Amino acid sequence: MPRMASSVIDRSTRRAWLRGAMGMSFAVFATAHAQLGYDVQPWVGATPPLRLDDLDGRPLDLASLAGKAVLLNFWASWCEPCRAEMPSLERLARRREADGLLVLAVNFKESVPTVRRFLERTPLAFPVVLDRDGAAAKDWQVRVFPSTVLIDRTGRARGVVRGEMDWEGDAADALLRPLLETRTRI
Repeated sequence: MPRMASSVIDRSTRRAWLRGAMGMSFAVFATAHAQLGYDVQPWVGATPPLRLDDLDGRPLDLASLAGKAVLLNFWASWCEPCRAEMPSLERLARRREADGLLVLAVNFKESVPTVRRFLERTPLAFPVVLDRDGAAAKDWQVRVFPSTVLIDRTGRARGVVRGEMDWEGDAADALLRPLLETRTRI
């Protein structure tokens, strides 16, 4: 009987230790990830189509943007990292427009008045389209806001940045360089 009690204590102790170790691992991962603020992954699978209306009801079709590199930024005004990222996206869009880069903001499930109020406080020169029902976000595998899909000049998605990124830094330049090449590697 004492042996059984010892086993129970050992198992109990082991479980507590594992819970603590797992908790510490997740805490270390979360801290490292929070310090980075974003995650970059290659795009997996085919590039979905995208056809959404802008704030004035005019349709915008991603297929019509062939020849331009596109940053397809999924965002919402209630998302703090989205709001924090917008000024650097705006500056990037202005600085790299002549290079053939287009930033396209896809608002997630908010009303036109809500988006317009946001744009009054944070004016953007690049197009904003509305994902009214969230179907585009689902098609583009968006699970984190903001998420920015990197699309090359041929219209092919190459990668996705999940989380807030400084779009004026060296890391952003490294991501943009291959997209902006005249001949995109396939």
